[in-house]
Amino acid sequence: MIELYDVTKVYQMGSQQVAALNGIDLSIGQGEMTAIMGPSGSGKSTVMNIIGCLDVPSSGRYLLEGQEVGSLSDDSLAGIRNEKIGFVFQTYNLLPRLTAQANVELPLLYGNGHDARRRSLEALDKVGLKDRAQHRPTELSGGEQQRVGIARALVKAPSILLTDEPTGNLDSGSSMEIIAILQQLNRDDGITVIVVTHEPEIAAYTRRIISVRDGKVVNDEPVSKPQIVLAPTNKEEKSGA
Repeated sequence: MIELYDVTKVYQMGSQQVAALNGIDLSIGQGEMTAIMGPSGSGKSTVMNIIGCLDVPSSGRYLLEGQEVGSLSDDSLAGIRNEKIGFVFQTYNLLPRLTAQANVELPLLYGNGHDARRRSLEALDKVGLKDRAQHRPTELSGGEQQRVGIARALVKAPSILLTDEPTGNLDSGSSMEIIAILQQLNRDDGITVIVVTHEPEIAAYTRRIISVRDGKVVNDEPVSKPQIVLAPTNKEEKSGA
């Protein structure tokens, strides 16, 4: 599904060129749950941006479902992001004046918004928050806000869920709720889940860890015994950071 061949990325910083990626080779198959791990400055965020079609390589090739991405126009890249990729960010990025349901419906405003209410409630149900659909972000815990963020990413039925430090702002209990939901979406719905993280304990819940350092893949190994966490449901009372 995702194939990167000798991908480099160079940024122009004033009069200097800064190499963020130095020949990345990796492939991620459909239905995998993979962590891309590395310290700050390793290049993992740049890999995420390229996989998510938020940026394009300076050189090398990126194929998404067999389609060459590097030469696509901005409109075509936006179309791929809109149709195939759901994004989950560390900082939730919810609009504070909107309810959880309205936040989840936002992606539908930019495309096919047919049956938005049903689709948004189904997405909230997948993350165990259907009963809190009319709550605003300030009325939700940090873990619940991140679950709304996941529902928003799911509402257009993407084939890839790209998560950037999804537990970075959460306590350990809320973090496990998020991991459980990602595992369930991968296992039950067949969504390809990519977790970008610097935390080994979070990466250990995936099925494969790709380690990046100095703009290169330095290790790529399966997780021998990934732990399974049960996802929260609407019937459970949850609290979090």
